[in-house]
Amino acid sequence: MNLKEVKHIYFLGAGGIGMSALIRYFLVQGVKVAGYDKTASDLTNELIAEGAQITFYDDVNHVHDFFKFADHNQQALVVFTPAIPDDLAIKKWVLQSNIISLKRAEVLGFICHEHPTLAVAGTHGKTTTSTLLAHILVEAGMQPWAFLGGISANYNTNFLKGAESSWLVVEADEYDRSFLKLFPTISIITSTEADHLDIYGDGQQVINSFADFAKQTQQLVVAQDNTNINTKLDTPVEHYGLSNAFNTAQKINVRDGAFHFDLTVNEHLIEDATLGMPGIHNIENAVAASLVASKIGIGLPQIKQALANFKGVKRRFEVIVQHPEMVYIDDYAHHPTELKACIESVRMLYPNQRLTGIFQPHLYSRTRDFYDGFAESLDLLDEIILLEIYPARELPIAGVSASELLNKCKNNHKILLPKNEITSYLKTHQPQVLLTLGAGDIDLLVKPIKEVLENLIAQTNIQNQQP
Repeated sequence: MNLKEVKHIYFLGAGGIGMSALIRYFLVQGVKVAGYDKTASDLTNELIAEGAQITFYDDVNHVHDFFKFADHNQQALVVFTPAIPDDLAIKKWVLQSNIISLKRAEVLGFICHEHPTLAVAGTHGKTTTSTLLAHILVEAGMQPWAFLGGISANYNTNFLKGAESSWLVVEADEYDRSFLKLFPTISIITSTEADHLDIYGDGQQVINSFADFAKQTQQLVVAQDNTNINTKLDTPVEHYGLSNAFNTAQKINVRDGAFHFDLTVNEHLIEDATLGMPGIHNIENAVAASLVASKIGIGLPQIKQALANFKGVKRRFEVIVQHPEMVYIDDYAHHPTELKACIESVRMLYPNQRLTGIFQPHLYSRTRDFYDGFAESLDLLDEIILLEIYPARELPIAGVSASELLNKCKNNHKILLPKNEITSYLKTHQPQVLLTLGAGDIDLLVKPIKEVLENLIAQTNIQNQQP
């Protein structure tokens, strides 16, 4: 399909992080854009302000009116995600019409064919790594295009408009095998752990899918723990990691609340680098991004500067409150390995502080598949506050519950709370270091929690000033 001929595009699931980046791409191309999503959000409000027509009602008239002036054979397109239910009236209307409809991944694949592409795949770390890689290219003056799976704190967007023939940085999503629509110039694979088992069935099928993706890329950069995809590959492969890897970070230490390290990539050494985003797992992501940046010709001073002024990604180890009395960090972690990495990194930064975590499990199937792993990671906290499972696209599964997960945790300081009781609980159980963790709607608690903690800090300051 020739996307340059398309003049009207309707997005089903317009508020999704991947879909919204596509919407922004087509808006800057001058295409008329409309869409539907179940609920309004800050992101959909931004898209409306940028020119998209978005509705939050399952109204067939909206899509019908949008397309009435379009040539259905040449100018009209509907883009959807696998999460859109089949019983949605708008989706039914689209399927019965003669309008071409494509998955988000297919459209992204068409766009990537037009640019040399740097892709980042992996069950963990792909959003931070791709955003950091795009940032390095921007700092080097390369004017990249970028489709990101999170909101960059440096640019306050998940899409970067680049120069016509410049590099394109893209997050390659393994869900529904979407990344098999991409044929990148260079790809990073950060991890191949089991996830999305509702799609894949078992961990080996996850690995097989990543191996298929690897075969579609011209050059491959792989984390050292993921050699299981290297067999039978003709693609040139380089490895990176934090131990026994040729491309690595060493002498990692914490000074003044920041991580410092020596970085070796592509046979070059960057001494005393620092990353503007906390987390030891993010240092490994920085090794991968820096290696690819070096491979495409970006100099070491530019890489070092970009690492230092990288502000991170919204909801990826995002520091919300930082005060001597109290620290609050919000993170998207929704897999046992991600939880473990986040909690251990916070321990390094605040080794003598009491660590409280509020976790919202995401998906019944993921909770069921990783009960023991979740419990083991959560037990690294001093106090566990568990929310009910966020179902997303799923219906409840018999016997799967947050209370069952809580029972598996060995930590004696644990509690299951409804969301509407979190702020009142924190008022009477003042934390020292607080984490909110999860990929559901736990982010709606961030602003209320921030207000509670700032009020507690203010009260403490007043008490300390009294004679």
